[in-house]
Amino acid sequence: MLSDADLHALLQARHPDPFAVLGLHADAHGAWWVRALLPGAAEVEVQEAGSGRRVAALARRDAAGFFEGEMPRRRRRFEYRLWVRWEHGAQALYDDPYRHGPLLADADLHYLAEGTHLRPFEVLGAHPLTLGEGALAVEGVRFAVWAPNAQRVSVVGDFNAWDARRQPMRHRGGGGVWELFVPHAAEGDRYKYEIRCHDGRVLPLKSDPCARAAEVRPDSASIVAPPLPPRHVLPPGRAQANRRDAPVSIYEVHAASWRRGEGGRFLSWDELAAQLPSYAAGLGFTHVELLPVSEHPYDGSWGYQTLGLYAPTSRHGPPEGFARFVRACHAQGLGVIVDWVPAHFPTDAHGLAQFDGTPLYEYADPREGFHQDWSTLIYNFGRHEVRNFLAGSALYWVERQGVDGLRVDAVASMLYRDYSRRDGQWLPNVHGGRENLEAIALLRHVNEVLGAQCPGAITLAEESTAFPAVSAPVSVGGLGFHYKWNMGWMNDTLRYMQEDPVHRRWHHERMTFALMYAFSENFVLPLSHDEVVHGKRSLLGRMPGDEWQRFANLRAYYGFMWGHPGKKLLFMGQEFAQPDEWSHERALPWELLGHERHAGVQRLVGDLNRLLREQPALHRLDCEAAGFEWIEPDDREHSVFAWMRRAPGAPAVLVVCNMTPVPRPGYRLGVPAPAAGGPPAWREVLNTDSAHYGGSNLGNGGLALAAQPQPWQRQEASIELTLPPLAALFLVPA
Repeated sequence: MLSDADLHALLQARHPDPFAVLGLHADAHGAWWVRALLPGAAEVEVQEAGSGRRVAALARRDAAGFFEGEMPRRRRRFEYRLWVRWEHGAQALYDDPYRHGPLLADADLHYLAEGTHLRPFEVLGAHPLTLGEGALAVEGVRFAVWAPNAQRVSVVGDFNAWDARRQPMRHRGGGGVWELFVPHAAEGDRYKYEIRCHDGRVLPLKSDPCARAAEVRPDSASIVAPPLPPRHVLPPGRAQANRRDAPVSIYEVHAASWRRGEGGRFLSWDELAAQLPSYAAGLGFTHVELLPVSEHPYDGSWGYQTLGLYAPTSRHGPPEGFARFVRACHAQGLGVIVDWVPAHFPTDAHGLAQFDGTPLYEYADPREGFHQDWSTLIYNFGRHEVRNFLAGSALYWVERQGVDGLRVDAVASMLYRDYSRRDGQWLPNVHGGRENLEAIALLRHVNEVLGAQCPGAITLAEESTAFPAVSAPVSVGGLGFHYKWNMGWMNDTLRYMQEDPVHRRWHHERMTFALMYAFSENFVLPLSHDEVVHGKRSLLGRMPGDEWQRFANLRAYYGFMWGHPGKKLLFMGQEFAQPDEWSHERALPWELLGHERHAGVQRLVGDLNRLLREQPALHRLDCEAAGFEWIEPDDREHSVFAWMRRAPGAPAVLVVCNMTPVPRPGYRLGVPAPAAGGPPAWREVLNTDSAHYGGSNLGNGGLALAAQPQPWQRQEASIELTLPPLAALFLVPA
């Protein structure tokens, strides 16, 4: 019989090794005993698995529900089930979780312990599976969690009345992993972990860090998801669409506020799949980028304070719905990028903070581990298990959810230990510097893993400093990203556009400065969600002048952006000139499309995207100096900018912007001479002042503007054209 000490430890849910005492065990005399802890049970009987023959009844040794008994005439281990009659009268046949041996392979545990497991999500978390075959087969869920400093870990959930005594887990050695196969648990069951930490305290119930589904906030239980989807491979066409010589125009979306259902409810992934991909593709966008869709407890964080790095948010339904949404985007020819947040996580008690009673996922010292700007915790990038957890998440979204890329948030906050900190509030690295060498190593590792395992997928860095070689390969000392957001371009040009046109001559260099460094990285030009919140106003709201001028300014700005080197990104609502700031609490004001000026801006964005695709000169050498030439960078008196975009074997595109409300007829621009290989004439193919977009319809129509043999602006020939007010023109060889 079990010792009183072991019995009391089981009843108090503090036994460190339940497999040593529960289940089927032989005593010193060779007799076999079965022990089970089943609070609320009135009778327990052992039956042979398969045949159902009665073997023995177990004695109820303790009123709390502990049963044990000797198996008569049994001299070797056998397969059995437990027939249970509960105190409330129900009865059923159960498999015993404590009759099963270890399930996780030693090799997996070894790789987890050294932080080199490529796919930790295949081992940790909740995985439905079937053990045995035929009449002996048992369906259930294998749970595994990393908690190296715990005294005891129990999985609690719908399958065991949330009672930590019922299913304490098996500790799998020095790596700190705990595992348990729970028979009869199934997809859709809610669960958490109850952890008794090193000092004996029982922590608040913890959600599973590797859960692939979760409850809708404010509830926070993890949910057993379906088996892992198969590995995805990017087909050649989608990989080609991500390349630096491809046209890339990204529609950035917050899924919870793009549209809403009746009563303001969130749309399901399937409802979004039926509407969003066709809309974005219809406007000519090449990619959809989603603000973080990983599970997060607070709506107001927009997903940037996430606690479920492997779980698509349940706000829109189960995780398989997200997979259908991704497929719907691909069916429309759209790549899918998701924002991914490895920089920090919130302090909610059910999450990663002090996960096993110690600073496990976070740095212990707040000078390293607490983010002052967001009151969040910073991942311990120097701990190899944490690095493994983060890199595994990145691979999961691309390989198993099928997305085409990750945009990594808040990279600057990861790169510098003194980010947003005063002297004395941060710790230097081992060399005395400010760089976070562990975070740099993590980012390089993630990019290398994705490059090796998911060829063709891309990563994009939101990095706001001058940290070098962000988009250079790791092999040459870079961080390994494919693209970097050009925050400097965004800040400079928005500040310029907010100036009254009469003052713009004094700020001319804000529009030209980005060309000093435009080819030092592979840049994306972002007009993102961050620019239309927190009192910054919408893009239309930033434009000066009366209503006509505000719309004309915005159209001209979009023309400037689409003609400028760099991939494009536009946040939802700005494609139809949303006048108010974005709010995550309500849908976009789609009714504005009933007004001609708003609809005109939407038509312009669609035509700019189509022109971007059709004209190789506007995209093929986005990241190469050979694809750009200034024609007129210095006309600050008239606030005019003109440049040429080029690509090998393709016609050039001439882009001209007039950033004042003054029309300029007879404006002369230098162009290549026909004798030197230049075209004999130029034709206007897009004019942001067109009446089709809500403009005054001043311009050059379909006329062929002949190249005249008059040298101008360092060119051997020139053309005369009419510059509309507050407008951008695109011209191609006639």
